[in-house]
Amino acid sequence: MPVIFIFIDGVGLGLEEESNPFFATKTPFLTDLLEGRSLTREASGKEYAKVSLLGLDATLGVKGLPQSATGQTSLFTGVNAAGILGRHLNGFPNQILREILAEKGMFLQLQAKSLKGTFANAYRPVFFKELKEGIKRHFSCSTLITYYGGLGFRDLDDLRNAQAVYLDITNKSLREKGFQVPLVSPQEAGKRLVNISRSFDLTLYEHFITDIAGHSGDYNAAAEAVTILDAFLGSVAENMNPERDIVLVSSDHGNLENIDVKVHTANPVPALVMGKRRHKLVTLLAKGEDITGVFPALLEVLSDGTS
Repeated sequence: MPVIFIFIDGVGLGLEEESNPFFATKTPFLTDLLEGRSLTREASGKEYAKVSLLGLDATLGVKGLPQSATGQTSLFTGVNAAGILGRHLNGFPNQILREILAEKGMFLQLQAKSLKGTFANAYRPVFFKELKEGIKRHFSCSTLITYYGGLGFRDLDDLRNAQAVYLDITNKSLREKGFQVPLVSPQEAGKRLVNISRSFDLTLYEHFITDIAGHSGDYNAAAEAVTILDAFLGSVAENMNPERDIVLVSSDHGNLENIDVKVHTANPVPALVMGKRRHKLVTLLAKGEDITGVFPALLEVLSDGTS
């Protein structure tokens, strides 16, 4: 039962109002999937024919707005990282969080259960030069769990050969930096992600243009991010095997769902789950209620292989 975990940085469940690009922008796939609703708080907590949508707490019982380093550590380990620090930490993980990731990272826990995982994102050449010098302070949580899990990293050759997906889905940002890679449609990128997942129990993909767009306060940038994401998710749904595969889409904190503010929000984050065998995972996620329950739920479902 392959699982695709699509981590989308900075997406919460906002209200049905014009400040929410997920409501104000046309999202053909998500609207159809949610049977006429948008990806909003009003649509959560419900079962639909092809999907379940839950809202998960990202504040983790800690005062202040949730942030990336603690949120992602919590998502990828099952540990309340903000609770351990006593605060939310933005940006990249500090030494304490790196130790948590090194001990309890997603890919290490999968290996302990004889399960095979992979990180589908492609990296630029500069990353591989830095990696030779050891762990850097600006390495992300997803990079660190891949490193500590002993997995290889995908490069731009993998991207050219359809064996990786870049963080922006389309490769546009790479081309703007002068890299000779093809422009890829969201539909093609979604198909590639599903194809990659065929060889693994769990495939992680990270997309964080959503968080960048949210911080910009630029509605056009936000609308573009939502449009691309909608098409990408639609392609993943089209190419997955609904009888066998499970797709989970979740986030570390809110941001993009309220373009009127340029900071993160305390909104719940989505757990959007597709696939006919999703029901045990949904039950476990609902029981956990917050983002620390995401990976433990995935691990339990993968370990017993039942729905």
